[in-house]
Amino acid sequence: MGILLKKRIEALGLELPPAPKPLGVYRPLLVVGDYLYVSGQGPILADGGLITGKVGGTLDRDHAKQAARQVGLTMLSTLVTHMQPEHKLKRVVKVLGMVNATPEFEEHPYVINGFSELMAEVFGEENGIGVRSAVGMSLPQNIAVEIEAHFLLEK
Repeated sequence: MGILLKKRIEALGLELPPAPKPLGVYRPLLVVGDYLYVSGQGPILADGGLITGKVGGTLDRDHAKQAARQVGLTMLSTLVTHMQPEHKLKRVVKVLGMVNATPEFEEHPYVINGFSELMAEVFGEENGIGVRSAVGMSLPQNIAVEIEAHFLLEK
């Protein structure tokens, strides 16, 4: 899938940031049976910087949605960098979107749409949209959004 995914990314004209290195004791991704699990990813920019801020405070919902899209680009970079050549992604199964938000902010699903819309662009509507949760909380390093995802592998 690495080569096919790279070709799709190139065809869409997407620029990927560098794949992040783990900041703790965990794997960037793990294959268990027919599933590929991706650890939480943050919004890393092309220069390696982070999109930070609290949504409903220093960031508005549209900037936060862009941050969620950037998390999608970061995750694609992780997939391209760490997936084994024999693995082929079939579809997105589950997404957990975490928004660094003030207690008053209530539009977490809108923010995470930035990620989900990108996955639909890359994998198509049928396979790019899975089940999803979107929640608000405080996030490490004050990153605006963190997302983890599970994918189904082709047999």
